[in-house]
Amino acid sequence: MRVSLSSIPRFLATVLLGVLLTQAPVAFGQKPKHSDTPAVLGGSPKINFVEYTLPNGLHVVLHQDRSLPVVASYVLYHVGSKDERADRTGFAHFFEHLMFEGSDNIARGQIDKLVSGAGGNLNASTSFDQTDYFLNLPSNQIKLALWIESERMLHAKVDEAGVETQREVVKEERRLRYDNQPYGSLFEELAKMVFGGTNYAWTPIGSTQYIDQAKIDEFREFYKTYYVPNNATLALAGDFELEEAKKLIAEYFGPIPRGANPPRPAVEFKPQTDASKVVVQKGNTPLPAALHAWRAPKETDPDAYAVEMLADILASGKSSRLYRRLVDQEQAAVQAQAFPFMFEKGGMVGVFAVGNRGVALDKLDLLMDEEVQRVIRDRVTEEEMQKARNAKEAQLAGSYGTMASRARGLARYHVFYGDTNLVNTEISNYLKVSRADIQRVAKKYFTPEGRNVLHYPVPDAAPPAGK
Repeated sequence: MRVSLSSIPRFLATVLLGVLLTQAPVAFGQKPKHSDTPAVLGGSPKINFVEYTLPNGLHVVLHQDRSLPVVASYVLYHVGSKDERADRTGFAHFFEHLMFEGSDNIARGQIDKLVSGAGGNLNASTSFDQTDYFLNLPSNQIKLALWIESERMLHAKVDEAGVETQREVVKEERRLRYDNQPYGSLFEELAKMVFGGTNYAWTPIGSTQYIDQAKIDEFREFYKTYYVPNNATLALAGDFELEEAKKLIAEYFGPIPRGANPPRPAVEFKPQTDASKVVVQKGNTPLPAALHAWRAPKETDPDAYAVEMLADILASGKSSRLYRRLVDQEQAAVQAQAFPFMFEKGGMVGVFAVGNRGVALDKLDLLMDEEVQRVIRDRVTEEEMQKARNAKEAQLAGSYGTMASRARGLARYHVFYGDTNLVNTEISNYLKVSRADIQRVAKKYFTPEGRNVLHYPVPDAAPPAGK
């Protein structure tokens, strides 16, 4: 499952600095030692669940596992940065923060204290397509989890005090994680190039100028539009009684009124007819970096599985094509990677390299292009194909070791794929990908006219000689 989080720019920047990137879906922990669920394809435990929808439109997914006395709640709101206006970017990310302010019945700043005081932890994230909230608690605190999330859905504090506080928090986050970091602008630059003319052209962090310009009524209207039960999915995973959980969910969430159906932006990707290139001059760039990116299919497109495995074959691990060529053989780079990012209505796929000091960016471009063209011309080998299949099986087998990861997977498969049971069966879609499929999607998406090149030169670097 291709999960896109608000931390994508930080992931890429980390790799560009030479630190290992976990490109695949986040591993949330080890598989429980004991499980009462049978094994399925690939040796993974089957995740049994029940799902239903309340009259107000809230979709509920329940996964019972009595092996540990913990419960994870996960609320996914189907709203991300692509649902924003171009002159009000950053709203979804802003609400990721604002929803921790409190509610009519929870004092300001108390949500964190209530959860930590009960022995739990919490978090949230924003992407292009969603905003989500995690609560992990001892199983005897299930009522606390449901109360907090129902309060946020019905009675969140959207007032001047909270808005002004979070304005400063969001601006500081942008300064620290994006504006002042080496390669911090990387994903914003890529989004503008690859997704230009669509609502994916801006990233979840948004623009602080629009957050500053927005009035309190605009925030309240955004809340009323998107943070409604019919735009949300609640997943519970862990140690609870199914019938008791259903009763509690009906008690806490049933009275919340249904909202109007939220508007959905039309996202149309016109064929790219001309390659583009952007050079980003930054004083804090430590090593030269070159990135090539192309438009890719949306996450539910059948091609998405082949594109993801193509990226793995190109640059997953030190035995991958890009790493062996650029780092080991040519010694032109300290790191080489590929990235597939597929979202609800579109995607991107690309390759990048961090060069050794003094290596020309044109040299990195040439080497990466040669490796991409080799896949198109010669196909990948059966050995590479089997390695990619094995890696995907191992990755998915370890993806759902905690209740939090299971709740998250169940909710996302329902919302974005319309098939919650893909949490158990998606591996078969990867295993069906053939060598011919890899070559076909490489030809289809890695076109010369569709390539977007991003260069980060080292400041004041003299033109390299003979490299």
